[in-house]
Amino acid sequence: MFLWPVGVSLVASLSRDGHWTLANYERVWRLYARDVLYTVGVAAAGSALTFVVVIPLCGWLRARAFGPVEFLLKVPLFVPFVVVGHALRVVWSPYVPGFAASWLGIAVALAWKHLGLAALLMLGAFRGVDESYLEAARQLGSGTGRVTRDILVPMAAPALAVSAVLIFSSMLASFSIPLMLGRGSGAQMLMIDVYYRFGQHGDFETASALGVVSYVLAMGAALVYVRRITR
Repeated sequence: MFLWPVGVSLVASLSRDGHWTLANYERVWRLYARDVLYTVGVAAAGSALTFVVVIPLCGWLRARAFGPVEFLLKVPLFVPFVVVGHALRVVWSPYVPGFAASWLGIAVALAWKHLGLAALLMLGAFRGVDESYLEAARQLGSGTGRVTRDILVPMAAPALAVSAVLIFSSMLASFSIPLMLGRGSGAQMLMIDVYYRFGQHGDFETASALGVVSYVLAMGAALVYVRRITR
């Protein structure tokens, strides 16, 4: 499922007019180097914003909440995330014109979109921490914030790292939200470049090279995690 598209993209990115060449990557470097950095920056900022919200929320849910509250998070709250790009554009435009199309606006929108998934992943990880550790901390006078910081986060660190890789990789692949937020000039997210390179220019080879760059970025995040857990 994954190796076939990677292989096809790699072969196409290294060929043009029936010949092997690196010209497609030269074009990516010349035209889209700024977009690569922009995409990494937005994805990193969006991921950070997501976990800044999710970690305290899931810490509270783990320590305090009941089943019905968790159900509200797991199922119905997914609905608003589906149309987040259009919704946030409508909400922000009258009050903060231009914010929606800025890198920060896109990062906030991506964080909102991924909040539900990140919350599910984190809540599952925090649920895996034995209740006895939390009870011992409470008996020593620790509040929910300290329990989250000193017990839940360290003990769920591997799951937190996996979640971060998944969220970051998903943000790298974002297309609809940056497009709906209406950024028409300047740096763009890579998936928008892939779309226009193939859809408007019919340049499958350069689009494939952009895809390979995206694969490498996502793979880099995964390798950071793998190296961390194998130390």
